[in-house]
Amino acid sequence: MPALNTDLYELTMAAGYFMSGKANDIATFELSVRRLPDRRNFLIAAGLQQALEYLCELRFEQDELDYIRSLKQFANAPPEFFDYLDKLRFEGDVFAVPEGTPVFAGEPLLIVRAPLIQAQLIETYLLSTLAFQTTIASKAVRCVMAAKGRSIVEFGSRRAHSPGAGPLAGRAAYLAGCAGTSNAEAGMRFDIPVFGTAAHSWTMSFADEEESFRQLQKLLGEETVYLIDTYDTIEGVRLAARLGRPLWGVRLDSGDLAADGREVRRILDEAGLKNARIMATNDLNEKRIADLLAAGAPIDAFGVGTELATSADAPALSAVYKMVELQVGESRSYTAKYSPDKVTLPGAKQIYRYADYDLLTLYNECNQEFQGDPLLRPMLAKGVRLERYPSLSDLRRHAAKAVAALPPDLLSLDHAAAYQAEISERLQSLANSVRTSHQMVAS
Repeated sequence: MPALNTDLYELTMAAGYFMSGKANDIATFELSVRRLPDRRNFLIAAGLQQALEYLCELRFEQDELDYIRSLKQFANAPPEFFDYLDKLRFEGDVFAVPEGTPVFAGEPLLIVRAPLIQAQLIETYLLSTLAFQTTIASKAVRCVMAAKGRSIVEFGSRRAHSPGAGPLAGRAAYLAGCAGTSNAEAGMRFDIPVFGTAAHSWTMSFADEEESFRQLQKLLGEETVYLIDTYDTIEGVRLAARLGRPLWGVRLDSGDLAADGREVRRILDEAGLKNARIMATNDLNEKRIADLLAAGAPIDAFGVGTELATSADAPALSAVYKMVELQVGESRSYTAKYSPDKVTLPGAKQIYRYADYDLLTLYNECNQEFQGDPLLRPMLAKGVRLERYPSLSDLRRHAAKAVAALPPDLLSLDHAAAYQAEISERLQSLANSVRTSHQMVAS
């Protein structure tokens, strides 16, 4: 995995650490989200599999090393630094919250304990892959909740922020409970059900709508979904009803989805096609889905594109990756940040989940003291995977079960609900001690 996909200052710090004799110091970093976006009562952790794959395959290629050497920022770096980068492999330990787990602000999704240069260089990639997929999974679960058991299909690859983002958005959406994705690469890479038949251009490429429908049915058989609103929605569904079986159903992509949906349902039922389903698309999100169902729209499935693949109302997370411990030889120090609105807690941590609150503790506090479920699990030891990674289907089931176990008020789509996250006495005592020691040094 190319290691150059990082910010320049990660590399300049690495060179500085090396020249300062700090390459073998052992650092502990935590990745967390400072605050929840508006209209999010919780997040769904996602992206860990790609993060672990990156760490296990991390290395610099020769052309990358040559590029770094060519930069003026490294004019004073010794040749031995580039030899170090040439041999660099990730040799640290990783603890993480399993994908699909609901998480809250200030809770570590992932902990890295590794030689300082290694722990520093990986910051950019870890933040981007975990934050992006967590963002999309957290949007997807809201759409799934709004649909109340009806299928949600992720349709947003063409609006995703890059071609590479499309498959990962499909993965995160499926993990969070969507029925599948339109992205064929996501289907192949992650064994996700894929959906999609034809666009308006298909219909317009034929001399008449009926011929386009007949040819589609000839190709797809029982998987046929007629896009019925290219010209006239009601005439389109009447044509679909005349052609009859085999078909999966029809898709509405414009107009008054509730009113049109009721008329479409009536026409299909009168033609004896009671099992034919109606899918709705057209700039949908969780609010529009909830409104359609509240209005009694007889829609069986929803395709959600732009709003889902970009998490349009909350497209970014305040994800951070901060050092919490540093071991130099036999001496260990605890680190924290105290700048306004960006305060962090020192020490590697564990999260214990109870029925209606979380408890944040130091990782080395005795497990017997706490009866909650510990969320952070060991994933890598000295750079080696500890166990086979769960299948995406298993993670999806875990997510559904974990969301269902949350307090009901957190499942509201419209109302903010606070979730209590307490701090153990030992963690609070350490935080107070570290702050006091910094104040004494500063004075």
